[in-house]
Amino acid sequence: MLTEDPSVAEQGITVLRRERGLVLSGEVESPHRREEILRRVAERFPDTPVTSDIGVIRTQAPTQVEELP
Repeated sequence: MLTEDPSVAEQGITVLRRERGLVLSGEVESPHRREEILRRVAERFPDTPVTSDIGVIRTQAPTQVEELP
């Protein structure tokens, strides 16, 4: 569902079915994208509890120089 939806097109999310609901994990590029994914899953499975373990990765260029010892 998340891969085929053109407004989401997210392939990096893993969905696991647990006794008490669904657990989503992976990484996305923004908090907005994470919320959109959670909203769509909740719409598709309205009676199923959803737990999110989706992290947000940095997509901008670094603003500081990394100095190695």
